[in-house]
Amino acid sequence: MRARLPDRASTIPPHAPDAGRFAHVEDWVFDLDNTLYPQTADLWPKIDARITLFMMRLFGLDAISLRALQKHYYLRYGTTLRGLMEEHGVDAENYLRYVHAIDRSSLAPDHFLARAIAALPGRKLILTNGSRAHAVETARRLGIDHLFADVFDIIAADFIAKPHEAAYERFFQRLNIDPRRAAIFEDLDRNLVVPHRRGMTTVLVLPPHGAGPERETWEIASGDEPHVDFVTDDLAGFLEGLAQNRSQVLSHALSKSR
Repeated sequence: MRARLPDRASTIPPHAPDAGRFAHVEDWVFDLDNTLYPQTADLWPKIDARITLFMMRLFGLDAISLRALQKHYYLRYGTTLRGLMEEHGVDAENYLRYVHAIDRSSLAPDHFLARAIAALPGRKLILTNGSRAHAVETARRLGIDHLFADVFDIIAADFIAKPHEAAYERFFQRLNIDPRRAAIFEDLDRNLVVPHRRGMTTVLVLPPHGAGPERETWEIASGDEPHVDFVTDDLAGFLEGLAQNRSQVLSHALSKSR
């Protein structure tokens, strides 16, 4: 049964999920952009703008003309990069260096999130359609880079992006993950379809009500989708609630065994 949070007419309060639903989890998998950092942050709009600038330089056209093509590639291939590689032979490394050359100074260390992630039992991993360099630097800004065992980026996935099944297969095989013993946190519900089908516990991370990056219609999720097990707009609060719930369960079990 899916766990639903209160109505989103106002910001959803921190949620304490049933620890039993996560008791089997050995690997905790996190998307990066708009998931590990708040969706109210300015990083993704900066990256999105850099993608448009890259295409303007490539095609010599104005931004308005290229936005539709940018989103077409993103929807069809999972990333704009893959579309540019397939249809225009763009060099991936040059593209990734360019679009991720952004100012991250708006991000501050998130000690609450760091404490919540550190309390999770098992491996913590980042699965991103971006580059490892972008993931590591962004996580460092948040003060959480030391908590992750590995980063699986678009290069490791041979430039096959989420939500395509082959990207997850490479991820599972390369890092020896049993999806039935893993949980995944994502801001895009379409990226949870394959993980849910493969047995992962799925958590959709939504922006606070009325906030977050501009979305295409097909990117907007309610959390009621059948491939979404849990939904929250407060990742740190969700993880903290999970840790507290788990501690209470363990304490209760210990007291009964005495």
